[in-house]
Amino acid sequence: MSIFRALYCYTLISEVERAHKKSCASKDCNSDFSLKQSKPLYTARRGNYMTTLEEWRALYKAALTFKETEPWTWMWDSDIFGIQNPESGEIGYCCVMGMLKQHFALAVYLGAEGLDGYMRIQSGEHLPYPDFLFTQTCLMASFEDRELLENQDLKIIKSLGLTFSGRDLWPLFRSYLPGYVPWFLTSDEVTYLTLALNQATDVCLRLRDDLELLTGPTENHYLVRVFQKKEKKWVDTWSVPLSVEKLPIIVSLDRTRLEKMKVTVNKNIWEIDYFYSPEPVRDKKERPYYPYVILWVDRSTNFILKFSFVKSTEYASELLKETLTLLEQLKVAPVKILVKKEEVFKLLEDITSHLGITLKKVKKLPVLEEVQAEMSTFLVERFGDSY
Repeated sequence: MSIFRALYCYTLISEVERAHKKSCASKDCNSDFSLKQSKPLYTARRGNYMTTLEEWRALYKAALTFKETEPWTWMWDSDIFGIQNPESGEIGYCCVMGMLKQHFALAVYLGAEGLDGYMRIQSGEHLPYPDFLFTQTCLMASFEDRELLENQDLKIIKSLGLTFSGRDLWPLFRSYLPGYVPWFLTSDEVTYLTLALNQATDVCLRLRDDLELLTGPTENHYLVRVFQKKEKKWVDTWSVPLSVEKLPIIVSLDRTRLEKMKVTVNKNIWEIDYFYSPEPVRDKKERPYYPYVILWVDRSTNFILKFSFVKSTEYASELLKETLTLLEQLKVAPVKILVKKEEVFKLLEDITSHLGITLKKVKKLPVLEEVQAEMSTFLVERFGDSY
């Protein structure tokens, strides 16, 4: 590693370390956790964290019944069926894991977004580490070794008077959202996962006796369990998932600033990309998240020109703004900019067109990817498993 790369990697680490210290200062979830909280500990997309002991009792009962059924002995993780949430109407697509005897679980992929993430993984689509970890939108009930459980999990188990001993026997419940650390369930999630486990047990047992149960009338139809409120019973229906439409990125470019810019185009080539940081940060008592790292690298000199840590929802405006800032500071522009992602290409089109820079989309950014790998190694070694 060059001295310049080492310097920038150290600066990158310092930025994360400051955020990490700030996160740790507010990290008191273990000591504050209570089954009878007066207020929720964290904000979340799907409800609050005020749960009762009876809600947890029902969830553990459903999970243990599901495990005793051992559906992974006859089901593959490609056997997908849905369970509609009676409260929200959202369909959770269920996947039973365990046929390979490595990971025993029920994953409930939430809505079309969750199903799309599952399909991307199943299709073998190449997603670089750690990006593939951030494609899941699901709730999961798994059976793990004791050391994988947190203090909150053990406290609930003790309060329920349950005991477990052995490998792959300890129930673990987690919520997965793209860009966030796997986290504890909200009250709404506890309720929904409980009924999902109960209905999954029903479907799995019927599938054992009827191998055609999940075969739909036409392609892309999924069996979905729906609760009929008037009749107060669950019924089988067939449903085609909604398509996932990627919303266009809408950010405003400061055209006045661009028009005033005076730069000289040299012969250098830049690489620009963004990716998830391998280490999470946390704002106050909110759910820990993985920020995006945006990198600007000079391919000709192997020099890191600039970096930025941002929330995933802010990367587009930050990338545009900081690219303009970098060009203004250097007063020179590269002859060519290379990017991997279509989103980055679209964001930079106007800037490169105005300044006469060639913009090209490629499959690999060798210098930037090497920096990314070095940074990931440093951060993981420095902080380890923070949460």
